[in-house]
Amino acid sequence: MTGDPKTPEKTANDESSKKPEIPETPPIVTQHQIALNGETLSYTATTGVIPLRDEAKDAVTARIFFTAYTLDGVEQTAARPLVFVFNGGPGSSSVWLHLGAIGPKRVVMQPEGWMPSPPFRLEENAYSWLDLADLVFIDPVGTGYSRAADPEKKKEFWSLENDLKSVGEFIRLYLTRYKRWNSPLFLAGESYGTTRAAGLAGHLFEQGIAFNGLVLISAVFNFQTIEFEQGNDLPYLLFLPTYAATAWYHGKLSPALQQRSLRDVFEEVRAWAETEYIVALAKGDRLPDSEREAVIAQLAAYTGLSPRFIEDSNLRVRDQHFFKELLRDQKRTAGRLDSRFKGIDKLVVGEHIDCDPAMSAIMPPYTAMLNQYVRAELGYETDIRYEIISPDVGRNWEWDRGKYPDTSEPLRSAVSQNPFMKVLIAMGHYDLATPPFATQYTLSHMDLDPAVRGNFQTTTYEAGHMMYLDIVSLAQLKQDVAQFVRGALGGQALGG
Repeated sequence: MTGDPKTPEKTANDESSKKPEIPETPPIVTQHQIALNGETLSYTATTGVIPLRDEAKDAVTARIFFTAYTLDGVEQTAARPLVFVFNGGPGSSSVWLHLGAIGPKRVVMQPEGWMPSPPFRLEENAYSWLDLADLVFIDPVGTGYSRAADPEKKKEFWSLENDLKSVGEFIRLYLTRYKRWNSPLFLAGESYGTTRAAGLAGHLFEQGIAFNGLVLISAVFNFQTIEFEQGNDLPYLLFLPTYAATAWYHGKLSPALQQRSLRDVFEEVRAWAETEYIVALAKGDRLPDSEREAVIAQLAAYTGLSPRFIEDSNLRVRDQHFFKELLRDQKRTAGRLDSRFKGIDKLVVGEHIDCDPAMSAIMPPYTAMLNQYVRAELGYETDIRYEIISPDVGRNWEWDRGKYPDTSEPLRSAVSQNPFMKVLIAMGHYDLATPPFATQYTLSHMDLDPAVRGNFQTTTYEAGHMMYLDIVSLAQLKQDVAQFVRGALGGQALGG
């Protein structure tokens, strides 16, 4: 006997009930030129999807959309750096870094980053990184045009661990399909994309993929630093210097402080926060009245908020309350992604803002231009919705590394095992999503060996979370990244 005689019939029925796989469509390839640094560069744009497969079941599990830009005329790709780029969310496509900072085209905003009058337009990005490296923009599953093969299983991709696996697998496949295993490799991420990049540095190193450098824009590794929750005093401490920077920008500080430079104010408040304020918070209800009054007065001076508001907040001002309160006398709100932005709420009263004015300013221009650009210039035609920011992903995301997710340890481990990997962290003074002091705090609590502390460098810009919206900061970011890439390559030629 060879087994149950029903087995062959069952197998045949299972096979016949399988849905036929969608044939894989080759990516669209187009040719372009860009003027950078006084030189005309020819490049190839490759736009399409790479399918992820479950090898055990020999079935496609998802299709990840990407846009790649590669410089033409490069004889040895081994000398040409390759940067994988993604944004964060979770649930955001790569549109912001793609059409805001790094790609060959840029959405035209007002010089400070404010929204221009529609209709919107693109222009050549004079600060593209294409002269430094080839670029691959990745939309994780559920964002952009990337989708799970089985919609019923889409949530399986929406967790920190599974996100690392799927994006990591895409990177492995791209290196394989386009024969780039011997190229210098970099990751560039923004916001939650920095959490992802830190995790990927460790995850992929275990698979034999080592990076030369990470560019982390508005970074967060340890979410305890930004989550305002009962019993967690860290954010009140770490947001304070950015509250002060915001109040300084809007002219809400005393004349003496307003006459100081932004950086001086920021550093003074940071020093006070990590010496006196942290002690006051640690004492809690045991804080003597005399000390409490002194702390209230100093917080009011540094935030532009009234002593009564500080008192009623129990010395702890949440971010949402700050957005609403700072400009309440003007019937305006301050932005979260960029606190230079002002918003108009329906009612002046209340604790929370109706919307983030910074996000309101960027969503329409980037949405319109991405959809126009992909079809009209890159030739990728589909009627599927391009998910700029997917609320479905955000609502259903699973944080599977405890209450406060943290990828600083994988990053520490990756740098310790690969001491050639350098890390550049770009921060914005007006970022109230991932404030600079929170990032600095995390870096100083990673238990880095002294031998690799020099692998990390930080830069700060007079703009917000997406500092590249500001044209001056965009130019400075490009300059800083160019210097960083050359340093990470140890003076190697860029293969251009």
